[in-house]
Amino acid sequence: MIPEPACFLRQLFDRAVEVADPMRSLAGVLPAKPKGRVLVIGAGKASARMAEAVEAAWGPCEGLVITRYGHARPCRGIEIVQAAHPVPDQAGVDATERMLRLLDTAREGDFVLALISGGASALLCAPAKGMSLADKQQVNAALLASGAPILAMNTVRKHLSRVKGGQLAAAAYPARLLALMISDVPGDDPAFIGSGPTVGDATTPAEARAILDRWQVPVPAAALAALQHSGVIPPGDPRLSRTENVIYAAPAQSLAAAAAFAAPGARVRTLGDRIEGEARDIARDQAVMAIDIASGLEPGDRPVLLLSGGELTVTRTGDGVGGPNAEFCLALALALNGHPRIHAIACDTDGVDGAAEVAGALVGPDTLATPGAAEALARNDAHGFFARARAQVVTGPTLTNVNDFRAILILPPDG
Repeated sequence: MIPEPACFLRQLFDRAVEVADPMRSLAGVLPAKPKGRVLVIGAGKASARMAEAVEAAWGPCEGLVITRYGHARPCRGIEIVQAAHPVPDQAGVDATERMLRLLDTAREGDFVLALISGGASALLCAPAKGMSLADKQQVNAALLASGAPILAMNTVRKHLSRVKGGQLAAAAYPARLLALMISDVPGDDPAFIGSGPTVGDATTPAEARAILDRWQVPVPAAALAALQHSGVIPPGDPRLSRTENVIYAAPAQSLAAAAAFAAPGARVRTLGDRIEGEARDIARDQAVMAIDIASGLEPGDRPVLLLSGGELTVTRTGDGVGGPNAEFCLALALALNGHPRIHAIACDTDGVDGAAEVAGALVGPDTLATPGAAEALARNDAHGFFARARAQVVTGPTLTNVNDFRAILILPPDG
């Protein structure tokens, strides 16, 4: 039996987050603590929790990890520094420089453990030569507003950095480096998790420039000049020969956990964990699918649950406050037009949808009873709308990050 729909959908989301918690998932892939000098470094919204899990297994360690403001965890040896996300700040720049100086002390025989999760692209910030922090901030803000997919954004970020695209691993050489990663990118390519600081990259500055042109991303002249002197490390470079990259938590695992939780009461259809595209477009497509399924259900049938993950984008044209998950929910509600038997949730598993301290939103038959939905969508003000509708999902920092989670529950008609 399915409990009250909104409660059930929230339970699914909580289950998806729970299985990706580093305190539950990291110990199983952590090797025995090596002998000799060990350095722990990391960046991302889950990195402090990952560091906490490492010290729970290994005891106090030397190291430095950079996480988002509000996401710090208590560690006994590893220093946790908080910085801004999604647009970097001076705290992130200063901490990254300190991390590079720490890696400069690494020698052959030392062991470096890198903890990388989503958010590292902004938190691990070392602007390319000739670029200021203000230049970097302008590029990041413009990319976020452009509607470009995350893989394209990360390609640009790599070529405008002194630490991304394998450069962090090169800085640790000749020490041995193991990178443990939580994936937040469609396809789980380690080269794009946190812009691949420990992974060689075959993209070129010309490809980065083409991305800027295709999505009409306005960038300062210093960024265009920096593209001519990219330090990205190509695959096969000897400085990467002692680096191992391991993805140990990914969106597929969280969707599978949610599916298993729901299976006793519903027929589950997983649409994929790597869906990309404009949030409102994907919402309309999934609304059409849900309405079609609803029309085929009869009294006594089991409910149908549609699950999906990935990373949607928003091309910002309005002046509102929103994020991809809330915008998906708002567009979905408009497309469903108050359908009496369809409910939904869409949330970012890190608890932060866009730049707001809101994970996402819930949709039900009465969502449009709150006026102004179409106007809010036109202004990209999904968070404002769902705040008025009292349908926001607010979790606080979840301390993990396996990308977006979406679930649409389709109920049969009453008998």
